[in-house]
Amino acid sequence: MNDVVAVVLAAGQGTRMRSSLAKVLHPLLGHPLLSFPLDACRGAGVGRIVAVVGHQADEVRRLLGAADVTFALQAEQKGTGHALLCAREALSPGEGGSGFRGTALVLCGDVPLIRPETLRRLAQTHRQAGALVTVLSMEPPEPRGYGRLVRDAAGRLERIVEERDASPAQRAVREVNTGTYALELPWAWDALGQVGTANSQGEYYLTDVVAVAAHDGRAAAVLLEDPEEVMGINSRLHLAEAGAALRRRINRAWMEAGVTIEDPETAWIEPGVVLEPDVTLGPCVRLEGATRICSGVRIDQGSVVRDSEIGPGAHVKPYCVLSEARLGPGAQVGPFAHLRPGAVLADDARVGNFVEMKKSVLGRGSKANHLTYLGDATVGEGANIGAGTITCNYDGVHKHKTAIGDGAFIGSNTSLVAPVTVGAGATVAAGSTLTHDVPDGALGVARGKQRNVEGWNRRRPGGVKSET
Repeated sequence: MNDVVAVVLAAGQGTRMRSSLAKVLHPLLGHPLLSFPLDACRGAGVGRIVAVVGHQADEVRRLLGAADVTFALQAEQKGTGHALLCAREALSPGEGGSGFRGTALVLCGDVPLIRPETLRRLAQTHRQAGALVTVLSMEPPEPRGYGRLVRDAAGRLERIVEERDASPAQRAVREVNTGTYALELPWAWDALGQVGTANSQGEYYLTDVVAVAAHDGRAAAVLLEDPEEVMGINSRLHLAEAGAALRRRINRAWMEAGVTIEDPETAWIEPGVVLEPDVTLGPCVRLEGATRICSGVRIDQGSVVRDSEIGPGAHVKPYCVLSEARLGPGAQVGPFAHLRPGAVLADDARVGNFVEMKKSVLGRGSKANHLTYLGDATVGEGANIGAGTITCNYDGVHKHKTAIGDGAFIGSNTSLVAPVTVGAGATVAAGSTLTHDVPDGALGVARGKQRNVEGWNRRRPGGVKSET
């Protein structure tokens, strides 16, 4: 496949999406729609990829630009054949496109479910048949709206007829065009010149080159077994349906690889996530971005994990949110915890309910079990962070650091006004507001002295009233 090129047609606006965003940029499982056919081409091992862009071309280039993708501009959309012609210069810069000789796979940028193995099979069958054009066809349950493949009495492919131009007999044909082709270059450039634009739309139709190839007996077709692979995205409904299909595919693959997914219908695992065997995912778990989950991890219901790494045997309890966080082996989080970017839990560290961490490290075996905020903080090993502890890291202009040593004990409802250090083995009394360092092994107390006023009743309008 190194000598095969791919041309991905992605210039359209997608008016039925009813959106200011180009159709191929709409997100599907956290990635732009166009990224999926591009990845399928990479997975198939093609040597070069050309993406033909038009609507919001600069934004498409910015989001999807890569070393292995060349972009060609279709400034005015004049049909699929015209889109392919726009790729001519990109395929052979400075040579008018005539320099490249070989097989080109042509596919649509709004077909996210196509598999690399399907593209390989299409290219291989095309070459074995010695064809000039090979159409990827299918037999969907409902062929309405698709172009029909017309064959002669011997079963040889003659042409493709669009449904609006088809006779009743042709409309009864079940085999239809998917819009994906293998064709030979530079032959296709000449063929498109032969068909021209003499049609109701005044456009170059790529389907018309099939009849040109068939005239020489060199048109072929490959029947696709799973029509879902070429599901096109033309609306928000289609986008949701493709997302559901892709999730089913991904979830099935992970379960076959040794991951337990307790409710596959609700699990959301994006492409790019890496899971080891013996991971367990509860219902409604969502794994995004460059997340890596090691063996023995359990992630409970409703948790969202993004761009994070979770070490062996760690446990994320229900309804936690982790973003760019790192958990060591045996660490525990939640329920209802929020680990923001830069949060690190060392081996066997524990974060409990309603705890938030940001740019902070919780050392081996340390715990912050309740109602705590740790921001820009470093906590040593074996420390205990009491309920309601807050690191006051922001003075309105700058962020400041808090350091808590090994074995320190922070009492409940403590405010640590950064920059401040609590030494190893030190204790901070509950209810303290610390503004100065506490030495190793010392007790820090920073709270007002309690004073009781005997016989005091709250004064109310109209005089003193006893409460009943």
